[in-house]
Amino acid sequence: MINLTVNGKPRPIEASVDLETYLASFGFNLKFVAVGYNGVVLKKDEFANLTLQDGDVLEIVRPVGGG
Repeated sequence: MINLTVNGKPRPIEASVDLETYLASFGFNLKFVAVGYNGVVLKKDEFANLTLQDGDVLEIVRPVGGG
């Protein structure tokens, strides 16, 4: 079991997975998402090469339309 913190909430996952796969599992459009990983903002081309580990902290931000 891998224990993540995502947007301030505990989010356990069954096993390590790359960040791109993790985001896709929630239906995120990767073109319109920003991710902070352990305090560092990642470039989109890093998502597929980053394997999530126990204790990682993610902040996932996506634009919200409105006016």
